[in-house]
Amino acid sequence: MRTSIIVRLQVEGLHQWKGCDIEDVMFLAEPHRHIFHIECRKKVSHNDRDIEIICFKRSIQRYLAETYAKGGIVCNFGGMSCEMIAMELTKKFNLTYCSVLEDNENGAEVVSE
Repeated sequence: MRTSIIVRLQVEGLHQWKGCDIEDVMFLAEPHRHIFHIECRKKVSHNDRDIEIICFKRSIQRYLAETYAKGGIVCNFGGMSCEMIAMELTKKFNLTYCSVLEDNENGAEVVSE
């Protein structure tokens, strides 16, 4: 059996796909706004709050704000895709799973094996 903690958060952010060459979605080459819905799962070693969930969520929020919002409230992810954001969070916080969805509709997930 394996136990994980789960946190979900939302951040307002901008990103763009500079290399977009698909005519139907050329607008993606310009900076555009989303509400990024993020779910993070982290393995724990016992069932008595190995890691405090609220503190864990706040550490992710703080990291995103300090790294991408630079004192503001909107994260600027530049050319990062949902896949790239999920991969970065997985590595930074040693996650077993991370999903990043644009407006809670489309996105990507990373599963650490």
